[in-house]
Amino acid sequence: MATKIEKNQAIDVLVEEIKATNVLYLADTSGMTAESTSSLRRACHKSGIRMKVVKNSLLQKAMERIEGKDYSGVIPSLKGQTSVLFADKGNAPAKLIKDFRKKEDSKPLLKSAWIDEAVFIGDDQLVMLSKLKGKEELIGEIIGLLQSPMKNVLSGLQGSGGQKIAGLVKTLQERAQA
Repeated sequence: MATKIEKNQAIDVLVEEIKATNVLYLADTSGMTAESTSSLRRACHKSGIRMKVVKNSLLQKAMERIEGKDYSGVIPSLKGQTSVLFADKGNAPAKLIKDFRKKEDSKPLLKSAWIDEAVFIGDDQLVMLSKLKGKEELIGEIIGLLQSPMKNVLSGLQGSGGQKIAGLVKTLQERAQA
């Protein structure tokens, strides 16, 4: 049995781990064989995801100690065995779980996820979460969308219409000076 000091130390460690990320997945790994659990841990490690089996009561206390972030939406899913997946990308754990279940097992099951303050409850959210776009992907798409009209304007300026537009710009400048 862990002492109160040991429990507080475990909670402090969890607080730091939770504070260090904006992506938490809570998964049910109960019933998985030792071999399957080891495979899951290796897959997580290869993908840059940290996996930790935790006591629900300690995880809840850690979440409640963090100021400025509301984890109350995922707390009801703290039942049974819980493994926490800490990640940098919101869709990485979902993709990993989906791929893992294709090869290995029907587990782990997604209990809930907390991504940048958004809460997702239930294993039925897994497919949607695996399709979430990361910040870098969204920025890339926005830049692409912004560049597209600019490229059209530039190609129009460089083509035969460019002379007409240049003439129009010159006329507008002359009128503004008059």
